[in-house]
Amino acid sequence: MVHYITPDSRLTIDRIKEIIDNNMTLALSDEAKARIQKCRDYLNKKMETQKEPIYGVTTGFGSLCNISISKEQLSQLQKNLVMSHACGVGDEVPQDVVRLMLLLKAQNFCFGYSGAQLQTVQRLIDCYNNDVLPVVYQQGSLGASGDLCPLANLMLPAILGMGDVYWKGRRCDVSEAYAAYGWQPIELQSKEGLALLNGTQFMSSYAVWSVLKAQRLSLQADMILSLSLDAFDGRIEPFFESLHMVRPHKGQLQTAEHVRRFTEGSQIIARHKAHVQDPYSFRCAPQVHGAAKDTIAYVASVVETEINSTTDNPIVLPDEDMVISGGHFHGEPLAMVLDFLAIAVHELGSISERRTYQLIDAKRGLPSFLVAKPGLNSGFMIPQYAAAAIVSQSKQLCTPCSVDSIPSSQNQEDLVSMGGNAATKCYRVCENTERVLAIELFNAAQALDFRHEEGLKSSPFIEKMVEDYRRCVNFVDIDEIMYRHIHASVRFLQEMAL
Repeated sequence: MVHYITPDSRLTIDRIKEIIDNNMTLALSDEAKARIQKCRDYLNKKMETQKEPIYGVTTGFGSLCNISISKEQLSQLQKNLVMSHACGVGDEVPQDVVRLMLLLKAQNFCFGYSGAQLQTVQRLIDCYNNDVLPVVYQQGSLGASGDLCPLANLMLPAILGMGDVYWKGRRCDVSEAYAAYGWQPIELQSKEGLALLNGTQFMSSYAVWSVLKAQRLSLQADMILSLSLDAFDGRIEPFFESLHMVRPHKGQLQTAEHVRRFTEGSQIIARHKAHVQDPYSFRCAPQVHGAAKDTIAYVASVVETEINSTTDNPIVLPDEDMVISGGHFHGEPLAMVLDFLAIAVHELGSISERRTYQLIDAKRGLPSFLVAKPGLNSGFMIPQYAAAAIVSQSKQLCTPCSVDSIPSSQNQEDLVSMGGNAATKCYRVCENTERVLAIELFNAAQALDFRHEEGLKSSPFIEKMVEDYRRCVNFVDIDEIMYRHIHASVRFLQEMAL
């Protein structure tokens, strides 16, 4: 299956999920090729006729914008830019995110406002299709002059044939892949290096990954909530539709509907309750999970606008006969929503940890720490500790990055977004929340087995989910090595078909 990169149709997050899930290859549409070539031809002609300097085309970069570059040095200027800016450090960017960077950079070029050569864009697609994935590092982007460091590390192997890649399951020098496919380093033309490095594809790739992960976690949180509610012998009334219609936030309505559907047919949920109210972590779950859903939807709308935009600089407008130096590379729109998304996903984990605590607290007929002989056995005491530690770390990570700025480039770039940091920390919060939900699932399945001893069944949906889960994680009768169960629980959520 082939996905055609084209300016004619909007690239959505759902479509990206299809591309990933179906392992689709990429290709440029005819319209994309025409636009890319038209822009390059226009820029070549513009350079022959315009005597005034054009930023990034015939000048240096950043605070060096007042230095003119001779025609003979323009190609070397662009090559130097990529080499000198490849300053990424820290942990490596996950390969799934690197693939998204290649896809989204090609998408950025397809609109024909960047001046890239057609062969340059095609090389990005070739790297994607052949799984030649450059080694990119997480630290170095200010999220303002584009994601300069990580994009330079992306382009150094992909375009210039320098540096390391992951290819055929191992890390190697990119020259091995070049030799295998008969590729040659591309000689960059005017503006191309700047077009490759200016842009928000590091931030936006992390954002796409995080939105997809958040959507998945949001649904799984509702499923695990439903299991915990039943195992806790909770009340269903706080999830009635008539209650939520008097405060009809969309996400809140969706969460309540999910819980009603997932618990339908449960003997436990239907039996008489002696208790009048449940703790907030159960009773207010529609409001908390729902607010997260609404946030995820808003963030997704911003991200989709970003990935269907041209975000480098300067912008080349052939039809208007203009080359305009602006600020589309500035990551503030993404930085803010990535901070917001991290907070929303964290809240799914925060309320999950509270439900885990309620389940082990010897309430409503459940044994202390969910083991039959507490004292001799510590049972599920420490998984809750682990969840609490993870949630605490996520709270620290949720400090907004977008409120910070450190000037750079001799104060030419005097306010930056720090969106690169917002992107990588949002990724970490998503992974943290997945682990916290896995721990709640571990506890809730254990608690439900004690309800089974009362002769009661949950809903068909929940019983089937727990049956599938028990193929990966067994009931804990006496103390065992618990980390293996927690890791298996995480894998269960990652592999669960939704």
